[in-house]
Amino acid sequence: MLDATTRSGGTATASSRPTGTDFVIPLLAPAPLPVITPVALPVAARASSSAAASGSLAARCGRALLSPWSRLALLVVLLAGAAASVLLFEPQKLLADGWPPQLGGTSAAALFAAAYGLCTVAFVPRPLLNLAAGALFGSQWGVGAALAGTVLGAGISFGLGRVLGQDALRPLLRGRLLKAADGQLSRHGLRSMLAARLFPGVPFWAANYCAAVSRMTWPSFLVATAVGSIPNTAAYVVAGARASSPTSPAFLIAMVCIALPALVGAAVAWRKRHHLRRP
Repeated sequence: MLDATTRSGGTATASSRPTGTDFVIPLLAPAPLPVITPVALPVAARASSSAAASGSLAARCGRALLSPWSRLALLVVLLAGAAASVLLFEPQKLLADGWPPQLGGTSAAALFAAAYGLCTVAFVPRPLLNLAAGALFGSQWGVGAALAGTVLGAGISFGLGRVLGQDALRPLLRGRLLKAADGQLSRHGLRSMLAARLFPGVPFWAANYCAAVSRMTWPSFLVATAVGSIPNTAAYVVAGARASSPTSPAFLIAMVCIALPALVGAAVAWRKRHHLRRP
């Protein structure tokens, strides 16, 4: 706005006084910054540390449960429970006396073989089971069912001993006899197990678990068990089938076949005792 003009020079100068139309822009204060609480980071850290601790605890528990001694303890508990169930319920009497009459033929033989195998795992003596097979099914079907049950029970025992007991028991093989037996089964598994099955002397369950602790292979164990158990099993089955006529030639021959391998096995073990004592 022009305040006045000067006559000298003919120029006009602008006044510096503010007018009513002029306005002033006020300065705004800066907004306060958000405050970050220092609680979030420690909570996350505590959560991650607790998760890591629980994970390490679970890992330690898993290693403890899968350790060799834990598995051996589980094997002992399973076998003790099986033995106790046999003493309480006596399933061998069911096999001999209480067999369901409606079952017959192949289905009855298959069911008997399955029960036979489970009973051998539970330490039921095989001679009793073989005699029951002969009394229930006769000579032919009885031999087949008993052999199938023998291989099944041996395989189950071998698998349990190999998975649950081998890692814990192998470091304990320090005596000369134990080392010699382990070396024999590990290096000559087929013929050693074949001899143990052909010439009775070692209990069936003991041979199964000794083979499982050794380094014998599955095929050698099963083949030797199947082939080596034929003579002894057949003799007991025939004796059970002809038990009603103990003076018959079949019964007498069966008894000779039972006694002869036992005598031969005892003689062979007596002659080989020095080899087993070698370190």
